[in-house]
Amino acid sequence: MLNSKQRAYLRGIASKYETIFQIGKAGISENLVQQVQDALKKRELIKLRVLDNSMLTAREASDELAELTKSDVVQVIGSRFVLFKRNPQEPVIDLKLAR
Repeated sequence: MLNSKQRAYLRGIASKYETIFQIGKAGISENLVQQVQDALKKRELIKLRVLDNSMLTAREASDELAELTKSDVVQVIGSRFVLFKRNPQEPVIDLKLAR
């Protein structure tokens, strides 16, 4: 679970990131969940987007994906959201800097 300072730190980092996944009318499939898990393992922090033709809102999609991947929702703004999951073997982002 992230505290508010860690969340703010991660939001700052994520603002420079590009969106790497899009959720469309197919919704959240097993394939998407696997790809998100792989990306979180490598990057720890990823940005996703929900397209207009999706049946889900960004909040619904972020909550569902966070639950399926055991990650934390950092931020939801409009149709975009950011997920974070610490990689215990090879950490990429140092949360100790969030002060």
